[in-house]
Amino acid sequence: MPEPLTMKEEFPTTEGLCPDAYSLAVISPAYASPTGELNAILQYFYHFFNFDRQGYDKYARTIESIAIAEMLHLELLGKTIMALGAQPIYCQNPPTAFNFYSAKYVTYSRNLVNMIEDDILSEKRAIALYVKMLTRLKDEQVKKIINRILEDERLHLQALKEILEGLTG
Repeated sequence: MPEPLTMKEEFPTTEGLCPDAYSLAVISPAYASPTGELNAILQYFYHFFNFDRQGYDKYARTIESIAIAEMLHLELLGKTIMALGAQPIYCQNPPTAFNFYSAKYVTYSRNLVNMIEDDILSEKRAIALYVKMLTRLKDEQVKKIINRILEDERLHLQALKEILEGLTG
């Protein structure tokens, strides 16, 4: 299995975080919403399987590396949600147990170029979401966590643009 495509800096810890309903509400959409990390993981693995099957090994491995990085983000967000006082339920706004995540949000394109275009759009949306969170957050530790994830998302966007360029020449 390839290494996750992440920046080389360590992820911040959740040590010292206390229950904080405001920060929880701000970051929750990044966890298991249509634009969240759970959706990204599933979408990237779907795309990985297709690239791999069609013989695009290098691109498939990059997409798999991005999926693995998104797993690390999901883990960090889940731990942060718990530290902020909620269970990391797969819904849009933990701790409320409604608006559960659905895999219907994954883009199931069959054309490789469309897949990468969908992934680029998803990364742009994730970046915008994280930037907006940073403007709203007050807790400096939570900001560090979100900023670190944001750095990886920018790295993913660049890698996906390179794949698109390779596909379209």
